[in-house]
Amino acid sequence: MTRIAVITGGASGIGRALATALVRRGDTVVVADLDKEGAETVAARLSEYGTAEAAELDVTDAEQVGTLYRDVAERHGRLDLVFNNAGIAVGGRTDELTLDHWNRTLDVNLRGVIHGVHAAYPIMLAQGHGHIVNTASLAGLVPAPLMLPYTTTKHAVVGMSLALRAEAAPQGVRVSAICPGFVDTPLLDNANPDLPATEAGTNARQAALKVQRKLYTPQALARDVLRGIDKNQALIVAPASARAAWRGVRLSPEGAVRVVGRGIGRLGS
Repeated sequence: MTRIAVITGGASGIGRALATALVRRGDTVVVADLDKEGAETVAARLSEYGTAEAAELDVTDAEQVGTLYRDVAERHGRLDLVFNNAGIAVGGRTDELTLDHWNRTLDVNLRGVIHGVHAAYPIMLAQGHGHIVNTASLAGLVPAPLMLPYTTTKHAVVGMSLALRAEAAPQGVRVSAICPGFVDTPLLDNANPDLPATEAGTNARQAALKVQRKLYTPQALARDVLRGIDKNQALIVAPASARAAWRGVRLSPEGAVRVVGRGIGRLGS
């Protein structure tokens, strides 16, 4: 059966890869993004071999998010999949970050997801089914210094997703969180958007390559995510190196902190 999906941040990176994978398997996808032209371009390309729509959306505006999700459900008769995926990358030493760095990250990466959950969950409760997929990060599972606002929001998204999953399961609604390692997306080249620059933010891609020798592709992650959704996984962690890091933290949190601490010095070398 064709599923109806909404993807925020769908104009690029992980969101675009997810939209492509979903349309190719026959789902109807609403590509939502603050970048209206980007969303329209992606939707137009996907419409060549499936059904895709574009929507301009600012996830920091709860009313906009609610209106979009309700409109999609009303027009299509249901809302099967919601990917609360929009996010920004923020990096820098904690002592050089401003409150603007913190507040902007909280607004997009956390409140944006909250707005999506707040809008989608009642619709899915009423229809008795649905799957909410929130994009977190490996930084939501392991110590991730030099990007504390980002790390904070991603830990919050993981916690919220797991708690809602437990609450929603008896009602027929599923919840998962995506926790990827470093993925080769434009976020690595656009850290601290419209915010004061920092050394860590400016060199985000180089730093990522020192931590993870080969960046994961959005397309490979999209395949992992769809498999995880089909299996109803609580946490979709990829690639294998990310799962290994997560396992190490669970086995020895203190050891993981020490290893990461030593690694910070190597980032500058």
